[in-house]
Amino acid sequence: MTISEGLNIVYEDDSVVVVDKPSGLLSVPGKGEANQDSVATRLKAMRPGCIDQPSVHRLDQDTSGLLALALTSEAHRDLSMQFMDRLVGKRYIALIDGVVAESGGVIELKFRLDPDNRPYQVYDPVNGKLGVTRWRNLGVENGRTRVEFKPNTGRTHQLRLHSAHKKGLGFPIVGDRLYGTGTGPGQLKLHASLLRFRHPVTRVPLEFISPAPF
Repeated sequence: MTISEGLNIVYEDDSVVVVDKPSGLLSVPGKGEANQDSVATRLKAMRPGCIDQPSVHRLDQDTSGLLALALTSEAHRDLSMQFMDRLVGKRYIALIDGVVAESGGVIELKFRLDPDNRPYQVYDPVNGKLGVTRWRNLGVENGRTRVEFKPNTGRTHQLRLHSAHKKGLGFPIVGDRLYGTGTGPGQLKLHASLLRFRHPVTRVPLEFISPAPF
């Protein structure tokens, strides 16, 4: 593991890079000059031969943890298909802002973007897209609950909404500035702790683990 140009690189070869993204850093550049700093931007600056759009999946700006990027078009195509076909293993650790009584289960909620309040997502059982998340209670810590999430789908803000909504866990993730009481970037206690996929060239299974920093 090396830290280079502000990126914590967990794995790298000629086709793929896996980084451990800090909370508060964008996965890809946003709109406007002030939002250009991102994992993708930094990677392209570090690796001039990298393709223009190396990201194959994203983490929210405030979510920390493991993120895979492709250096070649062939690798990007293969990895994107693995994510699309739900062949990628993912696990997240979160601190929930309340005491969750249940030991675990499956959350299934339909939600969509609120066009009048972007990027906020709202529950919509009619027009929403289904998000499915398996979760497990890891214990209560000072009035907060540590939870393991295994999302079956990859909807925008899925884990954050599944936590906060009354039909989900009923409590927001600690530090969530959209669905909870967070006041700024970098406070969200949500970490992508495991990422498992097949190497796009060698087809060898790869698995990476990053302990939650909270």
